[in-house]
Amino acid sequence: MKRRILMGTAIALGLGLTTMSAIAEPPPLEKKDRYKVGFAQTESNNPWRIAQTKSFEETAETCGWDLIATDATGSAAKQVADVDSMIAQGIDVLFLPPREEKPLIPAVMKAQAAGIPTFLVDRSVDQNVAQAGNHYVSFLGSDFIDQGQRVAEWVIENFDGDKGIIVELEGTTGSSPARDRKSGFDDTIVKDARFEIVASQTGDFARDMGRQVMETLLQAHPDVNIVYAHNDEMAIGAIQALELAGRKPGEDVMVVSIDGTRDALQAIIDGKMGVTVESSPFFGPLACEVMQKYAAGEEIPAWVKVEDRIFTAENAADHIDEAY
Repeated sequence: MKRRILMGTAIALGLGLTTMSAIAEPPPLEKKDRYKVGFAQTESNNPWRIAQTKSFEETAETCGWDLIATDATGSAAKQVADVDSMIAQGIDVLFLPPREEKPLIPAVMKAQAAGIPTFLVDRSVDQNVAQAGNHYVSFLGSDFIDQGQRVAEWVIENFDGDKGIIVELEGTTGSSPARDRKSGFDDTIVKDARFEIVASQTGDFARDMGRQVMETLLQAHPDVNIVYAHNDEMAIGAIQALELAGRKPGEDVMVVSIDGTRDALQAIIDGKMGVTVESSPFFGPLACEVMQKYAAGEEIPAWVKVEDRIFTAENAADHIDEAY
């Protein structure tokens, strides 16, 4: 049965796919009882990535996968090499969270050339070079722009001061969530004249780097009263830096973030953080479902969109037991 990829919806939602004169289809996937599945993780140095890998490992037991999982330890070059190794081992299908948009394109192209259908998970690649429905099957993930917008909207609604002095801790440079979470927040917050982003610097989605960057930015901008971090790990690091500097997160500094980790929900409960927008790491069951549909010849959208919740003081305690 011939597979068709639904492109229109994802384009309308803003993936920015490039129109091509001739669109080839991704490699087919034979329907069978067991599959050799490759999952090329970016790194395992934070709760989000650990939870994502665990989700794939647990799904392998129920989805008929012989899973080959790797850890690129934060290196895009190693992630490409990991995919090369998986291809050499004869995987049937690849699930890839690209650490960065451009450096991982060769991995996507090599998998396509080897006849291996690829699904991008939680991060995408440069859509001007590689497109869903052509070089890979689909992107499974959240709307990062919307996540940033929702954080900004919460700040606008809940900040009660006259002037909001914002420091922004960006994610990994060159990654799709860092780019989109920044544009979603920045483009929304500037609509309110009360707010000014005085500094924006990468913390690489890491807690300790977020702390170090926050310590430096506090020296240059001691009057900061809002911290927007692109993920909870950097937000927790920022809270540590603020407290070491004698500031009071949640009182004289509003801290807001994205991910929905257990530590972030606890920080909200403790009054140190205002909001975190969910970005779930539990992709295993979704990956299994989409892969099985593709093998059965069903239509797969270019973007399988994950819906995200928002956690505040009103509901954080209700969800902390299910957090990671």
